[in-house]
Amino acid sequence: MANPLTSDVLVDPVVLTRALVDIESVSLHEKVIADCVEEVLRQIPHLSVERHRNTVMARTSLGRDQRVVLAGHLDTVPLNDNFPSTVVDDLIHGCGTADMKSGVALALHLAATLPDPRYDLTFLFYEAEEIESRFNGLNLVAQHRPEWLAADFAVLLEPTYGVVEAGCQGTMRAIVRTRGRRAHTARAWRGVNAIHAAGAVLRRLEDYRARTVTIDGCTYREGLNAVHISGGVAGNVVPDECAVEVNLRFAPDRTEELAFEHLCEVFDGFEVEVTDSAPGALPGLDAAPAREFLVAVGAEPAAKLGWTDVSRFAALGVPALNYGPGDPQLAHAPDEHVEIGKIRDGAATLHRWLATY
Repeated sequence: MANPLTSDVLVDPVVLTRALVDIESVSLHEKVIADCVEEVLRQIPHLSVERHRNTVMARTSLGRDQRVVLAGHLDTVPLNDNFPSTVVDDLIHGCGTADMKSGVALALHLAATLPDPRYDLTFLFYEAEEIESRFNGLNLVAQHRPEWLAADFAVLLEPTYGVVEAGCQGTMRAIVRTRGRRAHTARAWRGVNAIHAAGAVLRRLEDYRARTVTIDGCTYREGLNAVHISGGVAGNVVPDECAVEVNLRFAPDRTEELAFEHLCEVFDGFEVEVTDSAPGALPGLDAAPAREFLVAVGAEPAAKLGWTDVSRFAALGVPALNYGPGDPQLAHAPDEHVEIGKIRDGAATLHRWLATY
């Protein structure tokens, strides 16, 4: 097919958003959109372009004192009768409009229209953010092309509805197990019911009071919830094991080790097995580009309640923020949409920040 991402389209971030949304790119099917992005970027003379799998990197080399990364993922969740895009009044509807092709459009628009930025810029358009970490483009780049991530500051163009969301929460999933002894239910007194024992686990969750933590003026609310429960052998057997899966969302002042210690304290006396974990990221507001970006936005930052790939940059010592035109509450929704005004405002804000040289 002809590449819909022409030079004329790149000039207008609203038209560009629609063009990106209309390229289907469900996770693990990003080749077509990556091909289109790579092709148009290679036509821009002030950029050098490289590719790893379905992640495309473009960068300036102007000899600036500092380098800033603008990053956005190309994939979406599965379609839900919301493809291709439609426009109603000031809204663009469609899969990925909010999360996060409108953000990708801002980065691609700036890559094409800002040849002389105040910082050297690296643009990362990456694959497979919406699924397991082993497929994540930034994760693969960190393993195979870590030099692409070297920077003084990064902006992840996740949906934030036009405000800066600093850092992110960490997340940890764990299994809390109870043990019992099997018996026939006709002679239940000979056994110990592990499902009944799980009531104590659920009561601790019911009584749990989560912390609220303020870091650099950003308030993070923690949470601990049961998300799945399993147990039972047969309809006539007293079960000898029950597993309650819990999810802890923790403020970025806790490391993963401290988060696990906290889980062990909450569920003292029970077996606790971590099945998945990712660290949070501190706000990262002290870097000079971050302070200048906040001035350009003109609003106080908020805490990011959730996990994003800013954590990957923080782990590399690169402070990072979330900023994008989409509404995070619409991400993955069947009626996902983005406001055209937010796209134009976001493009103007980023241009104001990066063009002042």
